[in-house]
Amino acid sequence: NLEVTLAGPPYKGYPQFSSPDELADAILNSGFDILITANNHSLDRGKEGLERTLHVLEDKNLIKTGTFRDETERKIFYPLIAEKNGIRLALLNYTYGTNGLKTEAPNIVNYIDTVQISLDLKKARLARPDFIIVTIHWGIEYQRDENAEQQELARFIAQNGADAIIGSHPHVVQPFKIITVDNKKVPVMYSLGNFISNQRDRYRDGGVMFEITLAKEKNTLIKDIGYLPFWVYKPRDKEGKDRFILIPSDKDRFFYESLEMNEPDYENMKVFNQDIHDHLLNFEQIRSAYKTSP
Repeated sequence: NLEVTLAGPPYKGYPQFSSPDELADAILNSGFDILITANNHSLDRGKEGLERTLHVLEDKNLIKTGTFRDETERKIFYPLIAEKNGIRLALLNYTYGTNGLKTEAPNIVNYIDTVQISLDLKKARLARPDFIIVTIHWGIEYQRDENAEQQELARFIAQNGADAIIGSHPHVVQPFKIITVDNKKVPVMYSLGNFISNQRDRYRDGGVMFEITLAKEKNTLIKDIGYLPFWVYKPRDKEGKDRFILIPSDKDRFFYESLEMNEPDYENMKVFNQDIHDHLLNFEQIRSAYKTSP
């Protein structure tokens, strides 16, 4: 989830972001293939920022979806279809809003609209994908549990053909749930929390990577699911500049000593790790059901 624009200088932080183009290089070099761009910061730098972001990502050979220059572009390239190891994936992306900023024609930001979502899912199925993933920017910031609106929308999306739903926006990890539709179990990760961020309060200083392992047999099946909790470590380098390093939060003490992590950081990280495991307490039970599925 690219929750900034690449609108060029002057670079800006919160509340209306413009990040250096080098961020796209770093994302690509870190191993990411696809970015979603529909979120509440899509229009932070207006029409020019939206379009320049798309141009930079294309120039860097990063695949993206969620925002578009015009209706023609959306019609041709949405839903996004990607194929990997013989498995054909459809990826859809929506946001609840853009912080009150209006989309300037002919640009398009995919807003949450159940009529449009149902049409998009129908179009996605026409492409005969093996698996449909809906990524969605929703919920209430810093609220650790999903609300009724998220639950209702997740069920609607599952009933209309999604095979998995992955959420963002609350900046904290929200629960993992399963929605059953016609004997199909649809995993919903309501919020992955923060990835790279400068938020340091409890629950906000990290997130989880959510993993779905797919296998194509008679039909494409979810063979396994998993998650990796990670904490954002913020040390200072020799020049006194802040660095942001993602580290798994459940390694042994020796691992963190090699990073020269101080005791307060270590304790904060362990609190974060325990909070995550407590909050996702039902995960292993759900995972075992997937692993025993035919």
